[in-house]
Amino acid sequence: MNVDSVRVKKEACRKTMRKFRGALWLTALCLAVSVCAACGGDAANNTANNANTGQTADIKTNVKPEPDAEVAVIEMEDAAAYGRIVVELYPNIAPKMVEQFKTLIRQGAYDGTAFHRTSKALSIIQGGDPNSKDNDPANDGAGNSSLPNVPDEFSDLPFKRGTLGAANTGAPSSQNSQFFITLDEVPGFDERYTVFGQVIEGIGNAEIIMNAPTDPDASPERDGSTSRPLEPVRVKRITLQPRAIKN
Repeated sequence: MNVDSVRVKKEACRKTMRKFRGALWLTALCLAVSVCAACGGDAANNTANNANTGQTADIKTNVKPEPDAEVAVIEMEDAAAYGRIVVELYPNIAPKMVEQFKTLIRQGAYDGTAFHRTSKALSIIQGGDPNSKDNDPANDGAGNSSLPNVPDEFSDLPFKRGTLGAANTGAPSSQNSQFFITLDEVPGFDERYTVFGQVIEGIGNAEIIMNAPTDPDASPERDGSTSRPLEPVRVKRITLQPRAIKN
């Protein structure tokens, strides 16, 4: 048999298995979310583990992302521990979500918020909830900004290490202010959450945030771990700066 033919078949097999594992993972995740909501665990609204199973939006395919002229710079209150994260934005992929994100940044809406979820089980960090500005962690994950929700803008861009995604409630077109960054490939999120950017600097800092100690009394993740930081991992501010940013 031709060596190239064998290689092609093996790669096709690997792709099929990745999709199969992603489907199984997402099914298990949906069940876990249903159980969590039923038993009164952590707020299920606006979190990246709520599958948008009822989505009806068109999926944008075969479009190469074109970075915006501005990047979002996430500066942390504890800069010595967490540094900063720089994210490029993709208005040609998700124009409405990018505009919402930029509007909220200009308003200072993210200043003082926290990464209220740092999940190793999901390989994500999640923030952008205005509720996280207060001292009550029980309401984190359930908040929105005062701006209207944003329609679904799904694409075939995969969720890989450093992808910036828009969190939703599980209902169609329920994106608002919350966002998450994936620290690994998460095939279960593909075409179910809006991709609107990519980390271009500070991915190691995002990893440090994900590995911050968590509250053992918080509701458990699907692997038995917890995902609410023990101490607030707080954003000092998010600013928009020219893409040709200097280190």
